[in-house]
Amino acid sequence: MNVREGSVELVVPEQGEGAGDEVFFNPVQELNRDLTVAVLRAYRDREPRAEMYLDAMAASGARGVRAAADGWDVTCCDVDNDAVDLCRENFARNDLNGDVRNRNVNALLHDDYFDVVDIDPFGTPMPFADAAFQGTRNLLCVTATDTAPLCGAHFESGVRSYSAVPRNTEYHAEMGVRILLSALVRTGARYDIAPRPVLTHATKHYVRTYLELDRGATVANNMVDRLGYVHHCEHCLYRESEAGLIADPPSSCPLCDHGIQTAGPVWLDGTCDPEFVAAVRDSVSDEMGTAAKIDELLATLTGELSVPTHYDQHRLCKRWGRPATSMDGFLEQLREAGHEVSRTHYGGTTFKTTAAVDEIQAVTGE
Repeated sequence: MNVREGSVELVVPEQGEGAGDEVFFNPVQELNRDLTVAVLRAYRDREPRAEMYLDAMAASGARGVRAAADGWDVTCCDVDNDAVDLCRENFARNDLNGDVRNRNVNALLHDDYFDVVDIDPFGTPMPFADAAFQGTRNLLCVTATDTAPLCGAHFESGVRSYSAVPRNTEYHAEMGVRILLSALVRTGARYDIAPRPVLTHATKHYVRTYLELDRGATVANNMVDRLGYVHHCEHCLYRESEAGLIADPPSSCPLCDHGIQTAGPVWLDGTCDPEFVAAVRDSVSDEMGTAAKIDELLATLTGELSVPTHYDQHRLCKRWGRPATSMDGFLEQLREAGHEVSRTHYGGTTFKTTAAVDEIQAVTGE
């Protein structure tokens, strides 16, 4: 079937349930692809020397063809012969130049170097992370679609894939974000590379992050220093974070004396660079089918506090046995009490704050 995204027209296999051996194209990922184009535009302004873009798991070549239409020197890579043929057809259909490689991307990244590398596999990206760090000069774009392991719902799989302990908390999407970033920071550090997240979001059933790379043992150490643990009480929803790679959890919850669960190592610092997010927002254009959704997402990300967990107002009120009030009024009560607070992109009733859970309960119960 033919689809149009941005300024290009693509031929892609029609996808149905259990599409089998057909080259995969997910129309639901249009927001991901639109946002990638906006990120590439903003990053080219930030680093004008960046020219070469690798679409590492190209499939139909949708992402690579769109990058080529935006002026990037694009290489598409896939191990599937049909995908390679489809990529070439889509470059030709749009009268664009693009290098298409029929190769294992790990081997390619050990041989060649690209300014921007985009890793978007089925499931975990970690089998490709080592090669990606060694083959990327400036910006590494990573998608993880295995959200159940990332957030702790499939615990053993999460431990195996990410060499960390995920916990299935009420802030499970953010748990996934911070487990992924932790694993990527630790992988980069092995090569004296410091990946700094400039834009990260959890949307539907995937996590997407864009990492600007710096090099050197000192900066890599600085990124590792931003890892640590979250200690969480499932009974009263108390949580605290602890920096460092050696966990020292409290023996019980300091508020209710119930048991504590520990997750980590997780990334404890900010997941976005607000200045870069603002530049990406300016790079969104009207031909993008998801422009309005992206603008709303980026506006929320710009104001998000960098504290490592968030709350859901409805879950809190249900736990406390009282009805939920308007979000605006609820958050304003926290601000008036002197606490920092922001909405989050994880859901309409989610928020971040510097207030502890007992302070939230006391302030908003008045």
